[in-house]
Amino acid sequence: MLTADEFFLVAHNDSRGKARLNPTATGLGLAGALLGELVLYGHVTVAAGQVTVLDRRPPADALAHTVLDQLMGEPQHRAVRTWLSFLAQTAAGAVGERLARAGVLRRQESRRLLRTTVSYRPVDLNAAAWPATRLRALLDRPEPPTVPDALLLGLISAAGLTREVLWSAGPRAHHRLSLLVPALPAPLKELVAQTEAAVGAAVLRGVP
Repeated sequence: MLTADEFFLVAHNDSRGKARLNPTATGLGLAGALLGELVLYGHVTVAAGQVTVLDRRPPADALAHTVLDQLMGEPQHRAVRTWLSFLAQTAAGAVGERLARAGVLRRQESRRLLRTTVSYRPVDLNAAAWPATRLRALLDRPEPPTVPDALLLGLISAAGLTREVLWSAGPRAHHRLSLLVPALPAPLKELVAQTEAAVGAAVLRGVP
């Protein structure tokens, strides 16, 4: 499962599909995860607050392809924070649709007061709960996590979702989580830091 997919499942209620965070924090975390997927694929890098495209060939994943096309289509905009804000507007729906196509979630529409809202509910509760369970167990093991897992945990922390992963974990897990982001490759470490800063700025502004 891709980074943004697992972030989505951790960030939403297992049974009802309701977001555990406010929409802005959820969107920014997912936006960071989508950019992180492109960094992991080798298509982009992040340095000095800027996103730079390294490989213009289309990724295999359709959503990653779309995000890369957007980056290439607006070369004048390279600031990480600009792209986090832009992608955050549609990230929840885009990742929800990707998980629905994969059969992990079920798309549901409801109409209230002349407005249609879309939610994504788990097809299998155990599958939806698995990412948080897996990450919690990973932090209790002596082996270092893979780079994608360390990125995911860093973004979870940046968005304010740490409690959803560590609610039953011991002191060692908390300590190990604090060491993961500093050990990330430089582009991913900066991406996590930029995501955390964007979430913090949104909180200070009182953005819902």
